[in-house]
Amino acid sequence: MNIMDRLSRLIRANVNDLIERAEDPERTLDQLLRDMHSNITTARAQVASMIAQEKELEADYDETSRLAIEWRQKAQRAVDAGKDELAREALRRRRDSEENSSVYERQLNLQRQTVERLKSQLRQLESKYQTTLSQRDSLIARQRRAQATHQVSATLSSFSPMDPTSELDQMERRIRSTESRVEALNEMSDDSIDAQFSELDGDDDIEAELQALKSDSTAPVAALNADASESSGDGEARNASPGGSGGSL
Repeated sequence: MNIMDRLSRLIRANVNDLIERAEDPERTLDQLLRDMHSNITTARAQVASMIAQEKELEADYDETSRLAIEWRQKAQRAVDAGKDELAREALRRRRDSEENSSVYERQLNLQRQTVERLKSQLRQLESKYQTTLSQRDSLIARQRRAQATHQVSATLSSFSPMDPTSELDQMERRIRSTESRVEALNEMSDDSIDAQFSELDGDDDIEAELQALKSDSTAPVAALNADASESSGDGEARNASPGGSGGSL
């Protein structure tokens, strides 16, 4: 591959695409910059060589053009001197010089076009090299941010709470189930305690009714005992009086 092909390939290279496809963008970009710098150095040397060839062709063209003019003048002098053979030789040499001059002119025009094309490509490559060099850190930082964002997004999507098959969702379901069972046990415990207190309240009512019944059942017996005591006391009093029946005996 010659220098022109390398220049064209590097000029057409899309730096952003190269970085995106690279496994190590930083190393790829640094290698690209080294390739650009190396090719710029080679291109400058080749352009300088082509310019030198252009100058040689230009000198040859100028020389043959000058000789054609001189031989034309010599031919005229020979004619003026009446030396026709010498004039003919001068005219033949003038013709050869003009033909050589035409050849050098065509080569010089082609060389100039080649030099201008190489100069243009070299300027483009130098411009792209400077742009890439100035944007190196920015391009690498952008690529790293893009990779980090992609990695974080992929990680978050793999642990998405909306995924019913994810481990986090299953764990949350187990926790909710445990919490529900605890609440149910607490509720049952509260109901049991309330029931015990209700039973105590029921026992108090029964006990009060029992005491009331006991009170009602002992009241008539006490009244009978009291009446009996009063009757016994009256009879003993009558028996003890002087006018009683026992005293008459």
